[in-house]
Amino acid sequence: MNNNQIRIFCIFLCAQTSVAMAETRDLKILGWVENAFLPGPGLEVKAKLDTGAETSSLDASVIKKFRNGGKRWVRFALVDRDSGKEYILVQERVRTIGVVQHDGSRQTRPVVQLQICIGGQTLDTEVSLIDRSEFSYPLLLGRSALGSFALVDPGGEFLVEGGCVPDSKKVNQP
Repeated sequence: MNNNQIRIFCIFLCAQTSVAMAETRDLKILGWVENAFLPGPGLEVKAKLDTGAETSSLDASVIKKFRNGGKRWVRFALVDRDSGKEYILVQERVRTIGVVQHDGSRQTRPVVQLQICIGGQTLDTEVSLIDRSEFSYPLLLGRSALGSFALVDPGGEFLVEGGCVPDSKKVNQP
């Protein structure tokens, strides 16, 4: 590379860095583990933020799919791991997804739209329902939930305060 090519490359790199910084100014920095609040049942859970996962998933049990009024629904239970209190929810089923497990097996999961509040942001996002009782964190938040408002610091945990109140800023997810 000659000096002129190096100068052009540096100008290009600086311009790209400026654009990237401008795009991230409004993004919150969250740790790889944060507290999240589910306004529907009024339940706080620990969430693992996983940018390697597209879809979020939530620990649910007694998952029953059914049809009513021409619509697809799912009834499921959420358990507060601290108190043992059980919450029964009924949500319209948005879709069903197939997930390939680490061992190569395939699993189908119902997906529902839920409100999740994290770091003062209330998201309307899709979550798949699955038994996550063997995992440390009942909620896994994937890229589709986080992409519009957050960056994940892989070395940080609990970097944001809750701030999840009914009037918190709402971020709509597709």
